[in-house]
Amino acid sequence: MASAAERIGAIVEAAERAAESVIDDAEAQARRYLEETRAEADREAAERRGSQAELIASLLAEAEALREQAGQMVESLRRAEDELGGKPRSESGPERRAESARASHLAAVANPGEERGGGLAGARLLATQMAVSGSSREEISQRLKSGFEIEDPAAILDAILGPED
Repeated sequence: MASAAERIGAIVEAAERAAESVIDDAEAQARRYLEETRAEADREAAERRGSQAELIASLLAEAEALREQAGQMVESLRRAEDELGGKPRSESGPERRAESARASHLAAVANPGEERGGGLAGARLLATQMAVSGSSREEISQRLKSGFEIEDPAAILDAILGPED
């Protein structure tokens, strides 16, 4: 019996050592798996941050370009407003002739004689908005004809888009 008890004790002891070894191996594998998973998650997060940074930079560049275009448009509209408002200009020279040509060109737009429907100011505003949004000259012309009953919107179109070639 003593030898059976010793053998059982040895078997239990060997089983406990084997169990400890299995547990140690399982813990080591779990640590490796966690480290690999964290490393992969860190790589993916870095890639996403890089993609987001590129997207943000691209959007900022587009926003800056739009801001510049808006500034140019505001300046153009201010010049047109000055010309329509009749502010004093130089009385002679090529600059005055060019300004006179532009002013006479824009004067047709300021003439309320063609006002119908929603009003000439509304027609000019709509035409400007459509031009800014990329509508074609023909699309704007049709909209002015149908929405404001303007028979010949050429003067408005020329003032906003420039003379047709």
